[in-house]
Amino acid sequence: MPGPLHRRTFLRGLGTALALPWLEAMTPLARWAEAASPISSPLRSAFLFIPNGVHQSEWTPDGTGKDWVTSPLLEPLAPVRDDVLVISGLDHGNARALGDGPGDHARSAACFLTGAHPYKTSGNDIRAGVSVDQVIAATIGNHTLLPSLQLGTEGGRQSGNCDSGYSCAYSSNISWQSSDRPLPHETHPRRVFERMFLKGPKGETREARLQRLSRRSSIIDFVREDAERLARELGLEDRRKLDEYLGGVRDLERRIERLEELDAIQQQEDSLADLSTGTPANISEHIRLMHELMIIAFRLDLTRVITFMWANEGSNKAYPHLDVTEGHHTLTHHKGNESQIDAVRKINRWQAEEFAFLVKRLSEVKDGEGTLLDSTVVVHGSAIGDGNRHNHDNLPVLVAGRGNGIIDPGRHLAAKANTPMCNLFLSLAHATGSSVDRIGDSTGTLPGLTA
Repeated sequence: MPGPLHRRTFLRGLGTALALPWLEAMTPLARWAEAASPISSPLRSAFLFIPNGVHQSEWTPDGTGKDWVTSPLLEPLAPVRDDVLVISGLDHGNARALGDGPGDHARSAACFLTGAHPYKTSGNDIRAGVSVDQVIAATIGNHTLLPSLQLGTEGGRQSGNCDSGYSCAYSSNISWQSSDRPLPHETHPRRVFERMFLKGPKGETREARLQRLSRRSSIIDFVREDAERLARELGLEDRRKLDEYLGGVRDLERRIERLEELDAIQQQEDSLADLSTGTPANISEHIRLMHELMIIAFRLDLTRVITFMWANEGSNKAYPHLDVTEGHHTLTHHKGNESQIDAVRKINRWQAEEFAFLVKRLSEVKDGEGTLLDSTVVVHGSAIGDGNRHNHDNLPVLVAGRGNGIIDPGRHLAAKANTPMCNLFLSLAHATGSSVDRIGDSTGTLPGLTA
């Protein structure tokens, strides 16, 4: 029997290096000889941001605990009800003006994961705080190839005035490594794909990439010989896992290719190294594709910390697939106009549907003795409560997953009014082993995450 594989084994070929999933052959020798329990799954954290708040009066469910009744906007959660914790009463006090005047959208994004009040400037002297994802990444990021991953669907400027004197950097980022260093997100699925998979001492050489892309070849084609060699050394179950993994990678490639073709993102051979200079026009497919990339990143333990801005704060994106042709931001300033409110409802229900779809996908992916949903915590929400009022209390917050036992879902947790949202973040940071005693304006951890 061959010796165990190193956890960081790669498939290689023609300048390409492809990461492998966890295989039984990677189990240490000392464990091969004993009928030990499977290696426990690591805790993963994902933070999903939605812009412009919600139609708040139809968001918060009736009832608390297990007896909650889905609100009109949360009805799409019904199929995954037992996997979601709805939290009400959380507050981002530092997203309020505090004497700085207009700029709620910029403050919302900057405050969402930091709990900090951003310094009002449109210059280079931006300042917010360290975000919870980076607190967690500082604790566990050294265990994975990517300490953290930042995703989005809209590009954004990192300077200039985007909201009443606030820098565009505030509206376009939720991940902050330090108080003056936001981490921009990647919006292009292909670039995310290649950043995740083409890892190794040199990644994929430019020549190999040009050759592969010019042929419209798959990464799998380039590493097939190495994969076949490895398969001959693996047991039956590992061969099945390897085949499933390679098929999944190829499926992701095909989905990315279809979107590129639909959006006519084609370039000449001499610039193929910069393929995908645009983002998919189909927002629903874009988000689902990013979610699939998140899932496989967690499954392969490429990273344990991900942030995903479904859109930048203040986004005025239209949603034609919902028959919503007016911009989202404009619609939220409805001033009671029923047709605009109805359009906002459609957007909010669609957001709940997409979240429910992600939760279902996580529940379908095996991870050790359980599923990815068992070892993951997904926080979904905004730092604006009602899009029309621009308030920052009673925020829309959903938490999915069990996080290896730190979350007891299937409930509505009604926190005491004006509880800092950062109390939730501090609880999640402590669960990963962080010793920080404060995040943003936290006053302690959040009770009630487990029943």
